[in-house]
Amino acid sequence: MTTNHTANHDEPQQGQANNTNRDRRSVLGENLLTILTIIGVVGGTIFGLILKKSDHNWTQRDIMYIQYPGDLFLRMLKCLIVPLLVASITSAIGGLDLSLSKKIALRSIVYYFTTTVCAVILGIILVTVFQPGKGHKMDDKEDEKVSRDVLTADTLLDLVRNLFPPNIVQATMFQYRTHLEPPENVTAEMVPLTSFKIKGQWREGMNVLGLVMFSVVLGATIGKMRERGKPIQDFLVSLSEAMMIITRWVIWISPIGVFFLIAAKILEMESLAEVIGKLGKYFITVMFGLFVHGLGTIAIIFYIVVRKLPYGYIVKMSQVLATAFGTGSSSATMPITINCLDNMGIDPRVTRFVVPVGATINMDGTALYEAVAALFIAQLRNKALTLGKIVAVSVTATAASIGAAGIPQAGLITMVMVLDTVGLPAEDVTIIIAVDWLLDRFRTTINVMCDALGTILVDHLSKGELSGTATKLELGEPHELVELHQSKD
Repeated sequence: MTTNHTANHDEPQQGQANNTNRDRRSVLGENLLTILTIIGVVGGTIFGLILKKSDHNWTQRDIMYIQYPGDLFLRMLKCLIVPLLVASITSAIGGLDLSLSKKIALRSIVYYFTTTVCAVILGIILVTVFQPGKGHKMDDKEDEKVSRDVLTADTLLDLVRNLFPPNIVQATMFQYRTHLEPPENVTAEMVPLTSFKIKGQWREGMNVLGLVMFSVVLGATIGKMRERGKPIQDFLVSLSEAMMIITRWVIWISPIGVFFLIAAKILEMESLAEVIGKLGKYFITVMFGLFVHGLGTIAIIFYIVVRKLPYGYIVKMSQVLATAFGTGSSSATMPITINCLDNMGIDPRVTRFVVPVGATINMDGTALYEAVAALFIAQLRNKALTLGKIVAVSVTATAASIGAAGIPQAGLITMVMVLDTVGLPAEDVTIIIAVDWLLDRFRTTINVMCDALGTILVDHLSKGELSGTATKLELGEPHELVELHQSKD
């Protein structure tokens, strides 16, 4: 009797232990990729520092070999951008009522505009309070001139021109850029830029703005055509889902890709102690601003609208944020962001519109960085800025952040435009290049996080309307296609 009683008493304990082990395995299985990616970030940093401290003289070719696996990962992600972006936006808008599409678009734009303006204002306040440029001497950068071959007005006009590409196939590979050339038999220093000859050139790089505009118009047209547009809608929905399945395959390579990308970047950088000595206060100001904006400003806006703190969602996005940090590209991270939000249960019609648009026009981290950098350089040069100039910086930084393509260090290119607004020479960009690669990764992480939280916010505001216009199964909703596929298996 005693033996039976003891055995019966042990059975519940064994059952509880088995359940606990199952729960642990389940949690580990669900978060395995995130854990591996974080290990990739930390491991890549440690590996890079170990290699840098070794006696070996690392050549450009050596670094290329180390970066090679990371480059392959980045190429795979970039290969998915065009088909995923066009198919996702077009099918998302095509599957909605036109009036509802307008509401979702308006909510997205208002959210992105609000967060970008908040980021710029926060950057200006921080750089004015901390004054990181005071007490430092300017280095002689005469040997590092940066050519200035375009006016700010030209850059803004090119922004609008690229919204309307003359050839949609060309837009997948090139973007238009105004180029100014000095008159014949005259040196560039002899005449002002306004007297230069205006020439257009096609620069290599995807015209994301043009593709987004085309996709929005095509999606609205398909929605208006109703039954006649159904074949195109079905094709685009299937294409979008196919790209997401490929994305789920590719993201398992992300820990390895991120590991080697970060290790190679650390080998490329100058002496860390020397860089911190020169630009320490500037670096800390930008970093502090990014964290305050990401975990403070955006969190407050999110809480006001959703009535929930966003930190639980941010933890679930660890895989997305680690990939954004490793690649330094919001566009390359876009497929992984969409996949993560799908797993959170966000309506696919919202994710497939809001995330690609956000990856194109929402660059909060870039806007904050450009505002801080412009005022930092002005402080280095002991140039006092009037209130009007500071307002001009905020407006230009906002516009420049929209124009910054979602590619690594694109903010450095648009930085020239912001410097021109306050009358600072373009070559001053070289002052901040030493830390730009690292800040670029942090601001990309904030950009991607803001895109994802914006998608959740827009989904929350649109829930009632979306449930009233649920897409039928025959229209091939992306998550329903997956369910259908699983049920057939």
